[in-house]
Amino acid sequence: MDVIFLGKNKPSVIKALEFLLDTKISIKAIISGSVNNDYNLENDLSKIAKKYNIPFMSDLQLNSILEDKHENGFENIDLVISYLYPKKIKEKLIRLPKIGCINFHPAPLPEFRGVSPYCFGILEDFPYWGVTCHFIDKEFDSGDIIKVNKFDVDLKNETSFSLEQKSQVHLLELFKNIIKLIFEGNDLPRKKQDNGKYFSQKDFERLRQVNENDSEKTIAKKIRAFWYPPFPGAYIKIQNKEYTIVNDELLKIL
Repeated sequence: MDVIFLGKNKPSVIKALEFLLDTKISIKAIISGSVNNDYNLENDLSKIAKKYNIPFMSDLQLNSILEDKHENGFENIDLVISYLYPKKIKEKLIRLPKIGCINFHPAPLPEFRGVSPYCFGILEDFPYWGVTCHFIDKEFDSGDIIKVNKFDVDLKNETSFSLEQKSQVHLLELFKNIIKLIFEGNDLPRKKQDNGKYFSQKDFERLRQVNENDSEKTIAKKIRAFWYPPFPGAYIKIQNKEYTIVNDELLKIL
């Protein structure tokens, strides 16, 4: 089976990639998901590519190759896998593989599409959490669902960081199960998504700010929802400067 793998330099992504290599699946290219296009910098993802002599490139390089009308080595791709890949995938790549182009999303769908779903799950006091495998279409996180693995969490006590850590364990388990299903020659189930919510980077930045009229409960929730060190969390703005807020609860964790 010939696969193109898209991901970013993150421990759970490396584990997924290593699992693929152990199954003897032929990885034809590893695509870096760096939003800063620093794919040429050495990291764990590039080291694996180098070790196994797998082409390592940016999405821009891949798209350029796919636009070439001549043979490019990607004519017989069976599966395209996106694992925590942060960029929108172009239609030419979506239509390329025989089995399909699939994504592993660290939140339940269709409830939490888009960026940083952990934050919004906490803000909405969602009663459970989950991870999803779905087919990719031309929109973000809206393709047919293959499987959702749900699990219990207490979102009244989670931070964005702690919820991500728990979700990554379940996402890797889901990944292994789906890959085994494909490797054994089984057809993937697919179910159209119901109406859900899409959260954008603008939503993230807007809700991250603590306002004067926010209740004590809302402030505490924002602090947990946007706590993901070393990145800036929930903040107040004083004289046009942002200050991340940390409460006693987080200080105990630290």
